[in-house]
Amino acid sequence: MKIAVLGTGGGARAHIAKLAALGHEVHVGTRDPQATLARTAPDMMGNAPFGQWLADHPGVALHPFGDAAARGELVINGIDGRNAVAALSAVADRLAGKTLIDYAVPYRYDPDLEHPWPTPWGVMPAMEPVDTDSLGEQIQRALPATAVVKSFVTQEQTTVVDPASVAGGDHTMFVAGDDADAKRQTTDLLTAYGWRDVLDLGPLVCARGMEMYAHLHSAIGFGLGQQFGGHFGIKVMR
Repeated sequence: MKIAVLGTGGGARAHIAKLAALGHEVHVGTRDPQATLARTAPDMMGNAPFGQWLADHPGVALHPFGDAAARGELVINGIDGRNAVAALSAVADRLAGKTLIDYAVPYRYDPDLEHPWPTPWGVMPAMEPVDTDSLGEQIQRALPATAVVKSFVTQEQTTVVDPASVAGGDHTMFVAGDDADAKRQTTDLLTAYGWRDVLDLGPLVCARGMEMYAHLHSAIGFGLGQQFGGHFGIKVMR
């Protein structure tokens, strides 16, 4: 299958490598491929320059966002939350009729807050939107001809692509969206990744809960002594 991954950060790289290992044809989207390949410094999360990483993954193609989206039969959004709506809106015609799996969190970094939450790596980002809207819903409104599914967002992406690395895979992944076929396609991919427990939360409005969980995910990681990210899972017992 031809799958497009939009973004070149650590999460996107986890999906790119896993999809290639599963035998898919992977097309990666970035704003400016030449600029991306020219970078020589680690990104804000400490990941090695993408060009250096890409050299170790032959067969993976890098394109501008629109070209990657056009080539993918299925698209995964790994663009950061602050820029996702604008970047995806600019290539809406290339995404029409396709399933877009969105795992972005609408973080606003360096927020001016009355009561900031200090963390081992700085002030916890604020989320915007929150409560009355979600990034997933904003993307769906911007892309009315695309079936948006919110998923992957309650886990580190390295665990999303390798659920067996935590508790032998005995934990839960979630999906939410307004298109049943798109959710089935997402669940099929999760099954290929190794997930055995995928819980359909219902319509895309449930993306609000998944996105807001990001703060609890961080808090659990801190409680486990993991300063950034978190190698753990959550299980819905029923």
